[in-house]
Amino acid sequence: MTSWEQGVDLDSAQNLQHIYTVQRNACLADSYPSFQERKQQLNTLYKIVVDHQDAMAAAISRDFSNRSVDETKLFEVMTSLNGIKHSLKHLKKWMKPSKRHVGILFQPATGYVMYQPVGVVGIIVPWNYPLFLAIGPLAQALAAGNRVMLKMSEYTPEFSALFQKLIADHFTGDRISVITGDAQVAQQFTTLAFDHLLFTGATSVAKHVMHAAADNLTPVTLELGGKSPVIVAKDADLKESARRLAFGKTMNAGQTCVAPDYAFVHHSQTQAFIEAYFETIQQFYPNRILQNKDYTSIVNARQFERLQHYLQDAKLKGADFHQIEQDADGHRLPHIVLTNVNDDMQIMQNEIFGPILPIKTYEHIDEVITYINSKDRPLALYYFGYNKAEQQKVLHATHSGGVCLNETLMTAGMEDMPFGGIGPSGMGHYHGHEGFKTFSHAKSVFSRPKFSLMKLIYPPYGSSILKLIYKFFLR
Repeated sequence: MTSWEQGVDLDSAQNLQHIYTVQRNACLADSYPSFQERKQQLNTLYKIVVDHQDAMAAAISRDFSNRSVDETKLFEVMTSLNGIKHSLKHLKKWMKPSKRHVGILFQPATGYVMYQPVGVVGIIVPWNYPLFLAIGPLAQALAAGNRVMLKMSEYTPEFSALFQKLIADHFTGDRISVITGDAQVAQQFTTLAFDHLLFTGATSVAKHVMHAAADNLTPVTLELGGKSPVIVAKDADLKESARRLAFGKTMNAGQTCVAPDYAFVHHSQTQAFIEAYFETIQQFYPNRILQNKDYTSIVNARQFERLQHYLQDAKLKGADFHQIEQDADGHRLPHIVLTNVNDDMQIMQNEIFGPILPIKTYEHIDEVITYINSKDRPLALYYFGYNKAEQQKVLHATHSGGVCLNETLMTAGMEDMPFGGIGPSGMGHYHGHEGFKTFSHAKSVFSRPKFSLMKLIYPPYGSSILKLIYKFFLR
């Protein structure tokens, strides 16, 4: 702990301004960290994740009451490390000024864009992937040369406390500060005059975050969610489609911002698809969920009760239920398929964030496109089928943050593809080079040598040279 942190409660809403001010002053003292400084910081972050991956996976599992260690290592540890390695590999190139064309009218001169750290970056981390959704934007903010404050989720207290300690052990607080605390602390966090604020979470909360940021004219990146649809084309490989969809829905028990939310299946194939889906579930989890260490729990009682409420509402409004196990165990909820669903049901109005898959049937692809376009634009869209013309039709006729063809989830894990939503599913992008640019200010620089012809266009006007210029350029 550095001297400025002695006696400071990092989790106190009153002290957030103090922490911010220390980071702001550090920016002024070192406004453009060198490549070597940034590389060292990224390497330190990489080492933290590698050395403490088991402890972090165990802490996350305790926060969830049970979460597969393999899920954490595959989809939080590996993706975090891949992102850091990608930044290390390309950072020197990203930092180079970008040469720009200077027109003949402005010659002799040169123009370029330099990428300058914006300053102090705020990152609000959600509970569902607390490691990956902290490390990902943190690494890119550091690559861009910034100071960073992270607000961790109160719903993952074990991991949040561990992450706070690990960062404090390896970084000074004027470079990175990790804040835990409750919703009051989070609210106070959003009022700080950050140079950029990244929020990952619910659309409803994002509105308040954006409103708070607006008071300081703070630029925001919002990574939200929504109801990501799946289209299973009539010519799709039904069993393989069901298998890949089931993987996307079972990962983290569906508690993923890009999880498949509901599926369109051709009416003639509905029963066969449901059978293939549950056959896959049984292969993934051959033992009952009580005994299965791979089966992730719903994170807490509040989220579990929300899902139960959705199910009760759907049953009252006429949905048909399909499932293997009938009862939940603790916070472990069996995977459920719903058919005969309609838009009056809350489960078709709100992002599910759980192991429940509503299925809608269709006759023609145009019905599906019309339905999707009548709803809020989702964070992800998934299409299963190999008809190239139909793939292109869906790509061109719908809007979503990203698309997977014959797969799910993968847009969120690609370190060299921009990740972000559109409309209610988000604003802005990060990951890879887009992340570096998100946390950088692209400063235009125009440079003129000692010799200049600009005096030819200075007042008084009406010279023959000016008339020649007009004749040449204004046509």
